[in-house]
Amino acid sequence: MSYTSDELLQMQEKHVMHTYNRDLLLVRGNGSYVWDDKGNRYLDFTMGISVCNLGHCHPRVTQAICEQAAKLVHVSNLFYNENQPLLANYLASMSFGGKLFFCNSGAEANEGMIKFARRWGNAHGGRNQIICMDNSFHGRTLATLAATGRSKYRKGFEPDVEGFVFATFNDLASVEALIGPQTAAVMLEPVQGEGGILPASPEFIQGVRALCDKHNLLMLCDEVQCGMGRTGRYFAYQHYDIEPDAMSMAKALGNGLPLAAFEVRQQYGDVLTPGTHASTFGGTPLACAAGIAVCQTMMEEKVMDQVARSSSYIFGKLKELQERHPAIREVRGKGLMIGIDLGDKVKEVFAACRQNRFLVLTAGETVLRLMPSLLVNQAEMDEALAILDKVIP
Repeated sequence: MSYTSDELLQMQEKHVMHTYNRDLLLVRGNGSYVWDDKGNRYLDFTMGISVCNLGHCHPRVTQAICEQAAKLVHVSNLFYNENQPLLANYLASMSFGGKLFFCNSGAEANEGMIKFARRWGNAHGGRNQIICMDNSFHGRTLATLAATGRSKYRKGFEPDVEGFVFATFNDLASVEALIGPQTAAVMLEPVQGEGGILPASPEFIQGVRALCDKHNLLMLCDEVQCGMGRTGRYFAYQHYDIEPDAMSMAKALGNGLPLAAFEVRQQYGDVLTPGTHASTFGGTPLACAAGIAVCQTMMEEKVMDQVARSSSYIFGKLKELQERHPAIREVRGKGLMIGIDLGDKVKEVFAACRQNRFLVLTAGETVLRLMPSLLVNQAEMDEALAILDKVIP
């Protein structure tokens, strides 16, 4: 049985909670493009909010999903499956060689990382407070909301889960001032995404690492949005010559299939024991097959080299746009995680991009956020730049 677009939208209105403002029905994707139900093509620089980092319907990932779906989809974590250890090995080799817990979403990965830090801290002197950053975003569960340094997301969901305090991002003294006998960890995004595409300064993130070492604290990195190649390294912390004690990852890990994880250093691999944490759908054979294909593609096809070339090109061209358009206050970011600060013009430009069939995001209150495929080519970047040149005042 098939339904018209109008019938589907009526069902949506009647039976799906209105927690998003949506205005397009997308039905197909390929690489850097998506198509709506009327056949209109859009250049997509959102990639599902940095989820489809290898582009829509990447053939290697699609093949892996199809082959695994015909073999074994789910057996629960009461049993081993062939793909979970393979994916863990790939991710460990791409990062700091730790141990991983698999789950389904960024919020779930951050929630698990918070539980890990509390369990460790409670076993080391009853410490369970986590220092987080102003302007941060860590998820929509009650604990990850409480860890999020943007009060607008917490409004209406009080009381906040206790145990979180907030320092100023890129201000090391503000972090040090909050360290006390209850402190267990410091949690941060190496590049703040929802907060406005704000990279940590080297001095700040290296200073946080030094403070954690000095005071025997855990350093937790949220790599949900900035990880999996988005900034030009497999993980954004790798720009800073440090290693965290734990990090979360999600979004692009399955290139569209729900898949997430958090990783801890080997020395903390036994903090969470059987019965202390679990996930029914975490690390299924199907999800891990997609993750393996993502890792293989990134490593074997030297995707990070391509990101470096594309980043250099598009940032150079955006700087040229900045010289011609007074509305552009700043261009910032890392790799292909790009923010254009447009001040009070951001909503106007966002709408104009949509009218020109160019899909973009916003971040913070003033930033246009670009998240193209890591495999974006020059012609696609030029198409995007031409639209921006046309619509930015």
